[in-house]
Amino acid sequence: MHNYFNMAKVKYYYDTKTLSYKRIELSGLDKLKRMFYFLMGSGFLGLVMVIIFFQFFDSPKEKILNREIENLTTQFEVVQKKLSQVELVLDDVQKRDDNIYRVIFEADPIPSSIRKAGYGGVNRYQELNGFKNSDLIIETSKKIDQITKQLYIQSKSFDDIIELAKSKADMLAALPAIQPVSNADLSRMASGYGYRIHPIYKTRKLHAGMDFSAKTGTPIYATGDGKISKVRRSRRGYGNHVVIEHGYGYKTLYAHMTKYIVKKGQKVKRGEVIGYVGSTGTSVAPHLHYEVHKDGRKIDPVNFYYNDLNPEEYEKMLEISSQNNQSFD
Repeated sequence: MHNYFNMAKVKYYYDTKTLSYKRIELSGLDKLKRMFYFLMGSGFLGLVMVIIFFQFFDSPKEKILNREIENLTTQFEVVQKKLSQVELVLDDVQKRDDNIYRVIFEADPIPSSIRKAGYGGVNRYQELNGFKNSDLIIETSKKIDQITKQLYIQSKSFDDIIELAKSKADMLAALPAIQPVSNADLSRMASGYGYRIHPIYKTRKLHAGMDFSAKTGTPIYATGDGKISKVRRSRRGYGNHVVIEHGYGYKTLYAHMTKYIVKKGQKVKRGEVIGYVGSTGTSVAPHLHYEVHKDGRKIDPVNFYYNDLNPEEYEKMLEISSQNNQSFD
């Protein structure tokens, strides 16, 4: 019978035969087993400690990466705020474009469906999913894309406005906006547009222009910018006369000239002398018969003298031109 007991880390047993304690000697295999179990336990314990450590504490690299992520997140948030400010400014520019600039130049506003249109098709931001801050990154990317597209549309709109402004300036210069002869005191206004007594046939006929009485040789001026589309010498009808093509549907005719000093195809400016008053063709006295045509229809020239007359003078011109008198042609 053997009794075992431990003394410190050394194990002994009691030998009943010799009535003494003897040391237990381990075999090599037992030693290896014990070393293996010790190493396994130590490794497992170390692994558990490492896992616990990294669960609650960051490594130096992770700390650096986390700081960079925080900085990037802050920068994205700052960019978001700036983009929101840009959107407000762009929205104001778009409203001015539609409600002021395009109104001035008689252009239709750009529909909101075009200005605010997004990008169709596949998900453009799919590759940005799956990150910690994906929502912030995707929202910022969408804003940038939307603003970029709106800026492009607004840029094209401003290009259109510039062209409209140039066209408007050209149109204003082309309109027949002055009197065709010098007539500061309106004394040369002889007969207006409407039904008048014909000086030769003595019947009421439509007088499709205005007559300005003046001495033979009085200068005649182009009433707007344009190109000479017709010059003709004649002893009948309009006599020696000139037609100016102003564009935008406008033409002006200058009749009964003693002579003209322009050629067909020549460009002229408002106020430029194109000929001189006479009494050629069907005319009873020296005068200028002046007509304004819009889209092929003869209209009353009195409505176009806004560059020459103030409101009081215009009222007087209307009164004189409406008198039911005899025309000069």
